[in-house]
Amino acid sequence: MSQTLPWKTAWVTGASTGIGREIVLQLASAGVKVAASARSPDKLAALGHGILAIPLDVTDAGACRVAADRVEAEIGPIDLVVLGAGTYAPVAIDHLDPQLFAHTMSTNYMGVVNCLAAVAPRMMARGQGQISWIASVAGFMGLPKAAAYGPTKAALINLAECLEPEMKLKGVRISVINPGFVATPLTAQNDFEMPFLMQPDEAARRSIAGLAAGRFEIAYPRRFVAILRALRALPYPIFFRLITRFVLKAR
Repeated sequence: MSQTLPWKTAWVTGASTGIGREIVLQLASAGVKVAASARSPDKLAALGHGILAIPLDVTDAGACRVAADRVEAEIGPIDLVVLGAGTYAPVAIDHLDPQLFAHTMSTNYMGVVNCLAAVAPRMMARGQGQISWIASVAGFMGLPKAAAYGPTKAALINLAECLEPEMKLKGVRISVINPGFVATPLTAQNDFEMPFLMQPDEAARRSIAGLAAGRFEIAYPRRFVAILRALRALPYPIFFRLITRFVLKAR
């Protein structure tokens, strides 16, 4: 990256694939000391030398505290946290599996909360730092097949809104990243057209640029975000009619 970034150290979760992996590589290439976490030690090792690999299951709150302690012990006080660990599986309405919903919430939402609880107190004590997490434009509205995934992302957006005013008074910035469709192993499960599909390296570049600018929300691609926001503003009868016609391909 050509820009000078404002962080000396960063911790990224969900770092083995997709946007998280690319954020790790781009931060490291810009001279930031990076710690990378994910469940797969092999995939973390593949990130290369110079990156601190810390295997982690974010659903384990105690393990998140231990990981944060290790990051600060080995590379120094954390300036930036990017919480990107997540999971997704499409929901079939003829087989609503409570375990799928519970697993998705535990990983996507509580995984962020667990890491947040591990890093926020030390940042507030220092009076500085930036914490971000990857939500999704799927959190803007309810969409077919996203009944397990979408609510977790809506919760993450709401969480960021809840915390930003108070955390800012303590010197800690909160940012929420809302990508559209990005080509990752998770979205590869989709059997429908994904408009404005982006590659992970471009998504990471836009995420880092928005974080460096100190923006609260980083949402992309802009045209897709604008379409979704306009759709969300419609009255429900029109909204559901359009979703049925264009997403479900039914009348």
